[in-house]
Amino acid sequence: MLIFAIESSCDETACAIVKDGREVVANVVFSQIKTHSKFGGVVPEVAAREHLESIGSVIKETFEQAKISPDEIDAYASTAGPGLVGCLLVGLNAAKTLSLVHNKPYIPVNHLQAHVCANFIETDLEPPFMCLLVSGGHTQVIYVKDFDNQTIVASTIDDAVGEVYDKVARLMGLPYPGGIMLDKLAQEGNPNIFKLPEAKVGEDEFSFSGLKTALLRLVQSFNGKELPQKDICASFQERVSDTLIKKTLNLADKYNCKTIVTAGGVAANSELRKKLFALNERGYKTFAPQMKYCTDNAAMVASCAYFNPIKCDNPLEIEVFSRA
Repeated sequence: MLIFAIESSCDETACAIVKDGREVVANVVFSQIKTHSKFGGVVPEVAAREHLESIGSVIKETFEQAKISPDEIDAYASTAGPGLVGCLLVGLNAAKTLSLVHNKPYIPVNHLQAHVCANFIETDLEPPFMCLLVSGGHTQVIYVKDFDNQTIVASTIDDAVGEVYDKVARLMGLPYPGGIMLDKLAQEGNPNIFKLPEAKVGEDEFSFSGLKTALLRLVQSFNGKELPQKDICASFQERVSDTLIKKTLNLADKYNCKTIVTAGGVAANSELRKKLFALNERGYKTFAPQMKYCTDNAAMVASCAYFNPIKCDNPLEIEVFSRA
């Protein structure tokens, strides 16, 4: 089954064609990072306009890359939410139009479930497994009992971890997107220089607002002096990655689950991946998406359309939604 999918929930205009939920035939991503870097973050209206300008050429390039015609596609899909409403509408309307013109089904997809499905791409992963979903907008642990049976077993009570990364990076004067630069600096620093606090919350909760405040006070303590950026970044990243892995591991053990995966933009983080894969030595089986499938992309949307589409009576009546 060939599925053509569109992702436009935030600042990437992406299209992909995926066979049977796992084999990527074509994958095209147009990023808006350069546009939004001058604002220090994503501006929703600007992002929506950029999607409108680029969607046609991205669709065309995807078909050319795959060397197949639109009529050979079995179904068309797009992200319905959560995300920025104006941006989502561009992809949803483009996908619906393609499905109508070529008389093929349209499949709406949940963006968060799509991130989970990124782990199915070019792997043999099968449920059940525990998934740590970490991005700029979400921090969750999801128990995937089956392809269509997923339960959120832990989530953040305040900031998402990716959000904290960007805020801490901005605090230290790093350019947007700050999380990537922070990770690079952390790899050159000493993670044991600064002892940062871990929030005392329930086993099914994450909290990073206190850590963010601790970083603010740490930076202010230098009172204008040169910051030891690498050591601060390393200490921050050690605390975050340790917290994420420890809680996910505890939940995996609680559910007697020996397979642990991660997903979302922060799944590209070097220290998080290192700690995750180290669990293999302790008898766990671990997965993380390829780096290009961690951030927003349409291949994961196509995979999700195959394995876990949004259930609906009339797909053409589906509307976008901003929150999960």
